[in-house]
Amino acid sequence: MRNFSVERPMKILLLGKNGQVGWELQRSLSPLGELIALESKSADLCGDLENTTGLVDTLQSVKPDIIVNAAAYTAVDRAEGEQDKVFRINAQAVRVLAEQAARLDALLVHYSSDYVFGEAGAHYQQEEEAVAPLNCYGASKAAGERAILEAGCRHLTFRTSWVHSAHGQNFAKTILRLSQERESLSVINDQFGAPTGADLLADVTAHAVLAVERRSELAGLYHVVAQGETTWFEYARFVLQQARAAGWVLKVQPEDIRAIATSDYPTPARRPGNSRLCTEKLQNAFELNIPFWKDGVARTLAEVFERR
Repeated sequence: MRNFSVERPMKILLLGKNGQVGWELQRSLSPLGELIALESKSADLCGDLENTTGLVDTLQSVKPDIIVNAAAYTAVDRAEGEQDKVFRINAQAVRVLAEQAARLDALLVHYSSDYVFGEAGAHYQQEEEAVAPLNCYGASKAAGERAILEAGCRHLTFRTSWVHSAHGQNFAKTILRLSQERESLSVINDQFGAPTGADLLADVTAHAVLAVERRSELAGLYHVVAQGETTWFEYARFVLQQARAAGWVLKVQPEDIRAIATSDYPTPARRPGNSRLCTEKLQNAFELNIPFWKDGVARTLAEVFERR
């Protein structure tokens, strides 16, 4: 493992800088060392996960100590018709990053998904449980996880769920928009998970990177989600309750949202009914206290309201 000092700070390469998590990572990682943040269309260096040759050239040129991959193909329904593309981005490119990380003795940080699990059960799923993805997106994320293990690099792989932030597109912001455009809303009430802030993911990442650089045995796979659980329906009601309290004019009030079953809203990609992820391993390894999901959503919404 490389040694760092004031004279030689860490060099961090961030991919996907303009996504929800990437945007927050620019803030949380900047104090740790020299941060080189790329997007898919970056000019001088390659941040495009579909251009693996360019990625290799960039990694060999920069020689980062930490590679943080916050880029991904995340259009879950569209992925069903673009399977080659989603696997190129979420699996094949991840394999290239992991192989290069092993060659450079770099730490790879990668983000995976609750979608690697299936729909059964009501328990909080742990890291070592078998994956059983229901759709192409989930299968591609599971393949990315396997590629990292097979490459044998030092890594922090973080599975998360239902990401939200004031930056970019997400469920909370969609509900806000629809509540002002439509006369009624129906939201699924039989899928369970935890809305998780991109800021929480970014802060946990920075904390964990420092911890792994001190104790390499802490590297590995972790679940990172907010505490508690909810459904999309209850999540939507909370969003509109916050909006009403902030003075937003809504066509649909929180109490008027209609709860429906997954079967009432068919989509090209099947979704897992149980996205509950256990965070005990993370909390114990890094001595962290994870906030409740409502606290994070309220914080995101406060920022959205301020920008209005």
